Amino acid sequence: MSKMHRLAEAGQSMWLDYIDRSFLSQGRLEELVARGLRGVTSNPSIFDKAISGGGEYDEVIREMAGEGRSADEIYEALTVQDVTTAADQLKPVYERTEGADGLVSLEVSPDLARDTEGTVSEARRLFTAVGRPNLMIKVPATAEGLPAISELLGLGVNVNVTLLFGVENYRQVVEAFMKGLERLLDRGPLVEGGHPVRRVASVASFFVSRVDAAVDAALEQAAEEDRRELLGTIAIANAKRAYLESERIFGGERWSRLADHGARKQRLLWASTSTKNPDYPDTMYVDRLIGPETVNTVPPDTLKAFLDHGRVEVTLPEDTEGAERRLERLGQVGIDLDSVTEKLQVEGVAKFADSFDSLMTTIEQRRSALQRVAD
Repeated sequence: MSKMHRLAEAGQSMWLDYIDRSFLSQGRLEELVARGLRGVTSNPSIFDKAISGGGEYDEVIREMAGEGRSADEIYEALTVQDVTTAADQLKPVYERTEGADGLVSLEVSPDLARDTEGTVSEARRLFTAVGRPNLMIKVPATAEGLPAISELLGLGVNVNVTLLFGVENYRQVVEAFMKGLERLLDRGPLVEGGHPVRRVASVASFFVSRVDAAVDAALEQAAEEDRRELLGTIAIANAKRAYLESERIFGGERWSRLADHGARKQRLLWASTSTKNPDYPDTMYVDRLIGPETVNTVPPDTLKAFLDHGRVEVTLPEDTEGAERRLERLGQVGIDLDSVTEKLQVEGVAKFADSFDSLMTTIEQRRSALQRVAD
């Protein structure tokens, strides 16, 4: 039994934050699924690296360029193809877990992060274009993204809420989730391939390591004693607080009504789990965040490290009082965590937008060059 299987027994699903064509065509995803992997996430940065990193997409780009397709059209076709393939390879997991896992995520354009109507429209189109029940649409937890999340869930679309850093924002995300499921319960799915309330799935992607990177930088100005106590601890403490909030919310009467109709909880998903600081253990954001009804999505290097020397023990519910003390102490030394997490979300949207722009430039350059060769 692999560590991923043991992790599932502890109540946590391991997903992979990675996708590219050779990974899918050479059977590497299927190998990981056999070892216990339960899902795949993607984002513009991942597709940028995949498409710009080699020539495996050149033949398809050449064909589409010859058909006169634009860079935007080529991008969507490539990503839809890869996500569809991944969804098909994960389908056995989806069926075995009755829709809880075996999911693959595709993000709406980062340019729509501040556009509610645009997000809903693109999400509906992508959900239909992929046409797989185990597709999740990723929507950022921005002020404009929150009503889009409710609308999409209310239509029966699986939603992965992304770029979530703070607990207050997490409360807003769960509120959007509840509203969406209440609409879905009242009127049923209203999009082709949409799920009923008992089958629709959602996760809240709570980013981890970026919080430590930002807080550690701010702590450089703190007293030595405070730095020793707090460095490298705040991201996990913040995640534990979110987990406790999840337990509170999903233990309430409002959720009970939905659960009585078969609805599934929106699971917390730990994202940004690669360790940014080389002085920290490379599996700390996996080992220390293991708990029931959660997901951890990891990049390939972190997955490799976890399978090699990670520990499978339920750690998430431990030392929650200590976590709260550290969060309180952070405020006492003059660092406002809410401000830090709000800034991280703004920066996260911008970074994904930059990656998307870089990707579109790469595709346009490849399209033009390959088209000239063909001519």
